[in-house]
Amino acid sequence: MDKELVIIGTIQSTIKDLDSAPKMEDEEGAVRARIVMDPAYAEALDGLEPGAKLELFTWFHKSDRSVLKVHPRGNKSNPIRGVFSTRSPDRPNPIGLHRVTLVAIEAPLTLVVEPLEAIDGTPVVDIKPKPREK
Repeated sequence: MDKELVIIGTIQSTIKDLDSAPKMEDEEGAVRARIVMDPAYAEALDGLEPGAKLELFTWFHKSDRSVLKVHPRGNKSNPIRGVFSTRSPDRPNPIGLHRVTLVAIEAPLTLVVEPLEAIDGTPVVDIKPKPREK
C-alpha cells in the first residue's frame, strides 16, 4: 500500500499565521485566495469552471500531530474533548476540508477560490467537486 501524500498545489493567502485564521470558512475573516498548482497536475484541472463549488483538501502543516484532546474552538470554557469530535486542526493526520467556490482560473495553473480560511503556504492535497444534493 502506497502511503505517500502528494502535494498538488500551495495556497497563497493574505492570512499569514494561525492566530489570525478564522475557525471555519463561513466565518468573518475567510478570504479570497489562490491555489498555485504544481504543473505536473495541469491536466487534472480540465473541466473546472468558474462558479464551481469545490471541496478543497489541505495539509495543516503547522498543526500539532500529537494532540488528541482539545477545548473545542480553542475556548477554555468549553469542556475538553477528543479531536475526532471537533474541527481542530491539531490531530494525528491534519487534513483540512474547505468548501469553496472557484471564482476564476488565472493563467493555466492558478485557481482563485473563496471563502478560504487556510494560511499562506498551506499545501493542497486534493480538489473534488461538491457532491450533488439529492
